[in-house]
Amino acid sequence: MEAIAFYTFSFLTIAMFWIAVMSNQALYALSATAAGMIFISAFFFLLGADFLGALQIIVYTGAIMAIYAFGMMFFDTTRVVKERHRPPFLVMGLSILSAVLIVFIVSAPIISENIVAHHPVIEGIDNPQAIGVVLFTKYLIPFELAAVMLLVAMIAGIILAGKKMDRSLTLMRDEEIEIAQELQDSKRVSV
Repeated sequence: MEAIAFYTFSFLTIAMFWIAVMSNQALYALSATAAGMIFISAFFFLLGADFLGALQIIVYTGAIMAIYAFGMMFFDTTRVVKERHRPPFLVMGLSILSAVLIVFIVSAPIISENIVAHHPVIEGIDNPQAIGVVLFTKYLIPFELAAVMLLVAMIAGIILAGKKMDRSLTLMRDEEIEIAQELQDSKRVSV
């Protein structure tokens, strides 16, 4: 049963991220990314790491939903984005390099026989406690630096978003909103 679940979630995860990469609509790509993150959490649940599975759903899928909200606010999602493609040999070379790296990363633990965990599992404590012990001992400084960097990024995003909002739609009359929409539509047609 575990193998069936693994292959099912593997297929669904790859399909969702394929949709995210190949979609030309920002909101479809973000929805597929959120679904892919949820399917990734299924692997943690299959491995018995329930805390990490729940954390995956809460943190990463929540972050994607925040990006989704910003995408809905700031982007014209009805417009089709046309991308300029780089030279095909560059794309092919990077794809081959990525494939070789993935095969190496996946096969290295299988080939090596001398892999030893730096922090072996301590008997008698649960998964969340073990993560806490490692996170707040060896990785305390990187954890705190990541928190500060996220705080700075959040403040910068708020400041940048505030600069773009020169007029509030809630304070405008209906006639002003229609005029602004017509002006935006005329700019879109001329481009």
